[in-house]
Amino acid sequence: MFFVPLEGLRQVTYLAIILRIICAVAVGGLIGLERGMKNRPAGLRTYMLVCVGSCLIMLTNQYLYQVSGAGDPMRLGAQVVSGIGFLGAGTIIVTKHTQIKGLTTAAGLWASAGVGLALGVGFYEAALVAGLAVFFVLTGLQKLDNRMRSKTRTLEVYIEIADSLNIGALVRSVRDMNVEIEDIQLEHDTVPEDGARSLIATLKCKKRTDHKPLMDKIRKIEGVIYLEEL
Repeated sequence: MFFVPLEGLRQVTYLAIILRIICAVAVGGLIGLERGMKNRPAGLRTYMLVCVGSCLIMLTNQYLYQVSGAGDPMRLGAQVVSGIGFLGAGTIIVTKHTQIKGLTTAAGLWASAGVGLALGVGFYEAALVAGLAVFFVLTGLQKLDNRMRSKTRTLEVYIEIADSLNIGALVRSVRDMNVEIEDIQLEHDTVPEDGARSLIATLKCKKRTDHKPLMDKIRKIEGVIYLEEL
């Protein structure tokens, strides 16, 4: 069979333990490399530890089952799948402008734990393919994701306007660009420059539009001090 050379490494032996942990360090580090380079809350070492820890738990689980011949060989692994949530939740933050960050990092940690579990039980083929797939999603598809986000019909923006600019006048100026303001929320916690107000608005275009030219047009409205897409 195609996978015969690995059959001897699917049981818990000294060689299998070393190989699985080395693979966990390598694949976990590969996944965490992209996050670490972007200075995300969880980076290279965090992903390595998650992958190695998951691998060790499955090794322990398989060892206990192999020695005793009884029990559920997947019980400890199931606890990892549900328990990794607390670590992922710690990487998710909500900024002062209600922008959510860290979801990709949290998903990457969860996927890294899954790779570690597969390695820990000796499912080398799926673990390595999945590890490469996760790395490709985090790195290769980022530009595609950004391009899709930059041309959606709906976008949220944070705006600081001078007191001289009436909100109604701002709404009319934006509508003249064939863009509707569906929601406006005044920001009371954010204190901009003196004589200015801050708000968060949801804009909806009539068709898919490149956000950058639209943002540039809004910035040129007299009285708009600062504009940022959330």
